[in-house]
Amino acid sequence: MKEILDFQKNEITEYHVYRKLSKRTNKKNAEILLAIAEDEKSHYEKLKNITGKDVKPSYIRIFWYSLLSVLFGLTFTLKLMENNEKKAERAYERLEKEYPEVVHILKDEEKHEEELLNMLDEERLNYVSSMVLGLNDALVELTGALAGLTFAFQNTKIVGLSGLITGIAAAFSMAASEYLSQRAEEGSGESKPLKAAIYTGIAYIITVAVLVAPFLILKNPFLSLVLTLTGAVLIVLLFTFFVSVVKEKDFAKYFLEMFLLSFGVAGFSFLVGILARKIFGIEI
Repeated sequence: MKEILDFQKNEITEYHVYRKLSKRTNKKNAEILLAIAEDEKSHYEKLKNITGKDVKPSYIRIFWYSLLSVLFGLTFTLKLMENNEKKAERAYERLEKEYPEVVHILKDEEKHEEELLNMLDEERLNYVSSMVLGLNDALVELTGALAGLTFAFQNTKIVGLSGLITGIAAAFSMAASEYLSQRAEEGSGESKPLKAAIYTGIAYIITVAVLVAPFLILKNPFLSLVLTLTGAVLIVLLFTFFVSVVKEKDFAKYFLEMFLLSFGVAGFSFLVGILARKIFGIEI
């Protein structure tokens, strides 16, 4: 009975979530979300007939999903919710023999999944490849450069300023390259060259800001480098989680690939910085 009460709470929570999300999308998607919300309410009523109890929604989860939709978009939020729906489906199957009413709920859940996957059409997803390009290029180049400069100069202001100038110049260069690349392939996909360039540049500049900030704030170059590397790990973690959810990729494999690539270059740059310092005798 406790498990059924948990399902009941989940259904009424998702009813409110779908209604909130319907206000942040286009008319077509909003109609589908409202229809699904009504189904969730119907599930709640069916489960209430079994438990005989009213259950309040989880206001924390309603707020959390609403916040996620603002930060990461509708598609990410719905995909994340859909993962929970799949867990619920498996749980319903265990109760099917004892409570045949859940058969109808199961059928509705399967229909939800199909409708949700068909309705997902969010502009930013057409530019995921551009964001990956900007973010990954910034991580690989700037993490390595900052690591090498730290060992070569051991001066936070010089390292930070060098990284900032290099990063901003590289962001514009990468955005221009993405624009020209998309122009050459125009008509072969859904992305538009100018928007692709903007997404690439924004992803690059945000990454630059996170990586360079410790050197502009702190005085200890090696502590700054540790915080920069920590920031790089968090960026990779956050972005790979986003892509793994919306594109249904293997999170662990994708994270490991980006992590090894970024930090492999950083490690190599450590060595270059040490060698440069010793060979040229640079002391600042």
